[in-house]
Amino acid sequence: MSTPKRSRDGASKHPYLTGNFAPVAKTWPPTPVTWTGDLPEELHGGMYVRNGGNPVTNSDLGREAHWFDGDGMLSGVWFERSPIGTNKPVVHFVNQFILTDVYLSAVENSSLRTPILPSIATLVNPISSLIFIVWRILRSVFIVLLSRLPGSQYAIKRISVANTSVLYHDGRALAACESGPPIRVTLPELETVGWFDGIRAEGEPSPRMPHGKQQPGLGGSGPLSWIREWTTGHPKVDPVTGEMILFHCSFIPPYVHYSLIPTTATKTITPVPESTRLLNAPVPGCSGGKLMHDFGVSRHHTVILDLPLTLSPLNLAKNRPVVSYEPKKPARFGVFPRHCPQAVRWFETSGCCIFHTANTWDELDSEGNTVAVNLLACRLTSASLVFSAGNIAPPPHPNSENPTRRKPVPLLTRYDRVGATQDLEKGPVDETSPLLGQVHSPVGDGEASMSTSIPMTHDDQEQCRLYYYRFPLNSMASNTISHQFALSAIPFEFPAVSPFTDMDHARYVYGCSTSVESFGAALGKATKIDVIVRMDVKALLARAQTSKPEEITGCVDNRTIQQILASRDPTDSIKAFELPPRHFAQEARFVPRVRHDSEVLEEEGYLLFYVFDENQLDEQGECRVGAKSELWVLDASTMDRVVCKIQLPTRIPYGLHGNWFTEEQIRRQRGFESVRTVTKTSHETGQSRGKQKLISLLG
Repeated sequence: MSTPKRSRDGASKHPYLTGNFAPVAKTWPPTPVTWTGDLPEELHGGMYVRNGGNPVTNSDLGREAHWFDGDGMLSGVWFERSPIGTNKPVVHFVNQFILTDVYLSAVENSSLRTPILPSIATLVNPISSLIFIVWRILRSVFIVLLSRLPGSQYAIKRISVANTSVLYHDGRALAACESGPPIRVTLPELETVGWFDGIRAEGEPSPRMPHGKQQPGLGGSGPLSWIREWTTGHPKVDPVTGEMILFHCSFIPPYVHYSLIPTTATKTITPVPESTRLLNAPVPGCSGGKLMHDFGVSRHHTVILDLPLTLSPLNLAKNRPVVSYEPKKPARFGVFPRHCPQAVRWFETSGCCIFHTANTWDELDSEGNTVAVNLLACRLTSASLVFSAGNIAPPPHPNSENPTRRKPVPLLTRYDRVGATQDLEKGPVDETSPLLGQVHSPVGDGEASMSTSIPMTHDDQEQCRLYYYRFPLNSMASNTISHQFALSAIPFEFPAVSPFTDMDHARYVYGCSTSVESFGAALGKATKIDVIVRMDVKALLARAQTSKPEEITGCVDNRTIQQILASRDPTDSIKAFELPPRHFAQEARFVPRVRHDSEVLEEEGYLLFYVFDENQLDEQGECRVGAKSELWVLDASTMDRVVCKIQLPTRIPYGLHGNWFTEEQIRRQRGFESVRTVTKTSHETGQSRGKQKLISLLG
């Protein structure tokens, strides 16, 4: 058995602060870069931006680190349109921290060794003591209070790190995260403007209100408004109406609120009247405080996911972690008309986890009435991701026949403890590194060969598959899910569709997969993405009509990822692109191809994603000096040809969600009066020195 990676002082390294998961410190203003291949005309003038956690304070994390922690950092490639007379754009790379309250306070208080907020790893760890969790929460509260004292440069008013996603609505580029409202950034500079409350963003001119009245924004008013404004990391923007749809989840009844924000734009989309604005409307019937990451939105309906993954400090009173998975409880789907959350209908099925939905669409009768709502989602049969992404052994699934348990490791233990980083879900062949999904052995002059002895995981408790759900809505139907089965047996996550078919019935869904194991472990065990997939949803659903799969456990296409990669059938309903050995991708976003006629073909376009070559890692699994990433442009119509590679001046740590911003969106951004900046004080007062001493004592 091999030993874990160790630092120079002998302590084992945390896997989510190692290799290309490790944070980067340098930021880049728009900087020209080079590329190879043919740069598609569709990219000219636009910009690709990806969000992700990049912890600033991480020198003393111990076991308190989680992939979902970390200060938000945006990394983008801007294809500035070329000057007149040339047909080549000037391609720029830019990355910037999102200047949230928490980030600014961390920069101000350089003596902090542990992040201001408790790590998700602390909240999900079954061996975290009540005393320790309460101390971490009280520590955060104390730091927040200190930030509001005279002498502080930055007051922490919101605790969000804004590290999950980035989107565009009504002239604003917004970064989102579950622990606060969206925050506005600029394109292409990626500077931070300020928090968006559903009406305006900080740094923008104040709107004119009749009789001087100020309308409450997201969260409403009152002492608990800061909790009610916690917004999903995946707000949805309707490409037809321009509406932005959001939900807000907390551990206080009624647990879920719902907002709908219309657009004021008048070009390219049909504006929705301001009277349709909804802010903080309760969604009745949710069963409790949940870890809700995403939801579904069709053209006329919304689907809320009430799954048995709870997030509530009240769990501590039940001798459970703050975040707890209870798979024996049902998964519930709340379906309601987009503008009427009080009309929600709840559908139940067996327990599962869903972190991302792929596509939601209405099924209409001949008179245009909705008879059913359909949902495609990445369904996990285990919550191991939540634990594994914090380097914590997941509790055994209650349905496992032979659950493997390991001795609990104390929360403050350093990583040099024997077996502390051993991955018990994998065989010994994969233990050479907790970070690599494949095993590489030296061959010849330092070349690497890939072992193919690691099979796909077929454990039913570790599935992550693209699932289809159908919720009938006709008046005579009971709240029964009529269809629920997997489209394919392969791992599938980070889904995307063409913007032309978002909230409509998309034919193609694009996503990420892995060639070595299920995503139930892959996302959490740092097994990186090495396969990009395109599924023909309509073809797979047509097959299901001929031979309907078994409910819940059934699957339309039972092939493995290796069998799909080996297929040479040009009409195959599943196409897959495998990256070269030791190259790993991040979430792919679809950019449609421009046509000279009115016909729109979903597969005609490009997939953009960051790629890192792990041949740039040293013997200890750390990135060598000068390690860099690339942005690849894959032809989505063939799924086998990378048409362009953009060379970046730095590496992009493995992160979360990105988006494509068109040239028109960049041009039509709203004005603003100021942006947030990091400032340095020229002198210290006795009061500020006292505060720094207290901060230092808190660690």
